[in-house]
Amino acid sequence: MAILVMKFGGTSVGSPEAITQAAEIIGTYSSQWERLVVVVSAMRGVTDILIQSAASAALGDEESYKSLISDLRNRHQSVIDELISNDKVHAQLIGLIEVHIDELSAYCRSIHVLGEVTPRGMDTITSLGERMNARVVTTTLQQRGLNSQAIDATELIVTDATFQNAVPLMETTRNQVNARLEPLLQEGIVPIITGFIGATQEGITTTLGRGGSDYTAAILGDCLDATEVWTWTDVDGVMTADPRVVPEARVIPDLSFSEVSELAYFGAKVLHPKTIRPIVERDIPLWVKNTFNPTCPGTRITNSPLTKKGKVTAISTIRDLNMITVEGRGMMGVPGIAARTFAAVARQGASVLMISQASSEQSICFVIPTSAVASVIKSVEDEMALELARRDIDRVWALDNIVIVTAVGAGLRHTPGIAGRIFSALGRANINVIAIAQGSSEFSISIVVAAEEADHAMRKIHQEVILNG
Repeated sequence: MAILVMKFGGTSVGSPEAITQAAEIIGTYSSQWERLVVVVSAMRGVTDILIQSAASAALGDEESYKSLISDLRNRHQSVIDELISNDKVHAQLIGLIEVHIDELSAYCRSIHVLGEVTPRGMDTITSLGERMNARVVTTTLQQRGLNSQAIDATELIVTDATFQNAVPLMETTRNQVNARLEPLLQEGIVPIITGFIGATQEGITTTLGRGGSDYTAAILGDCLDATEVWTWTDVDGVMTADPRVVPEARVIPDLSFSEVSELAYFGAKVLHPKTIRPIVERDIPLWVKNTFNPTCPGTRITNSPLTKKGKVTAISTIRDLNMITVEGRGMMGVPGIAARTFAAVARQGASVLMISQASSEQSICFVIPTSAVASVIKSVEDEMALELARRDIDRVWALDNIVIVTAVGAGLRHTPGIAGRIFSALGRANINVIAIAQGSSEFSISIVVAAEEADHAMRKIHQEVILNG
């Protein structure tokens, strides 16, 4: 039984034109696949408005939260006015949306009185965007003659009680999904399911955290034993580099799940590894496609891509970073310095994005977000107070305004010459490499450059190892 799960992100269902285009796509593929399941996000920007309304209420700013709620009502009203022509259906849909708007108003009044919003409360509030948009998309499809039904994922995805970043309980979820969706699919109904949300075993609404709608699609793909999962967005697929920086960037036809994970870690705006893990483990092919250019094939992501190993697939960057250096001749041969350094960093909750240490052991360099620099330096200095007093460690200092540029590709570690070509290209362009790192994963080579040289470095590396292969 061929089953396709499709997910439409906020941009893909964020306006009347986008919803019309999404409806066209759903209609096309509903006739081509035996069974079709659709996951939809909230309209673009709606989740942010919901969060802002709750935050304003908690701060006691009644005027702001009421204004935000009014904007939300007007935005959905405007979209429905443009999409739904039947007066009776239009009135029914407006009534459904108004129920959710009234819920939001009631929650914000309570938050205003209490002066705070709990994670549980925020999950309930942020779930409203998907709930409203699923009804809008479903009604649009029904008006076009497609047999569809809106379903809240709270009826399907069972999670733990980690509000705002819930973890699905897969066995229970699988049972729920099949019990609820199988009868609909047998009747030829296309379920339109809210992304991003789930519920505890007690029925309390939760959200799945970053990339929640992608996560919903992957969970459903796993539970339904889907043939493929497609995620529709506003780009033609995963690109070889940021096209705003590298105009020659192109769509990558095939990627491995491991390469996608590296790209996500190193700043590329692609699928978050956690959100696609259920289908990675099942090796269900994932496609990234463009809602606004549906004839473009997009990017296919599997455990065994067709691309040749040893090639650089893409270039990505992480910006707004500083490099911290702990240095001193007295560090040589002293055990535990690195462990204590990173324990001090961890106490500040800072993420270490890259580490470099010479074999002389006279310095340790690591890269962290700029926002954490002051607290991390103080924490390391406090930890190493005795060594600093004895001059075993000379200083702990920061180099600011740096960027990590990463070349990602399968099997790079066992491909002679790739690193040499990257450094030669940068050398010819007079770009200074501050630090380098390559993990044993074989999927990436990372270099640190000054922020003002990062875009130039990306273009040069892209030209050398991707355009010139």
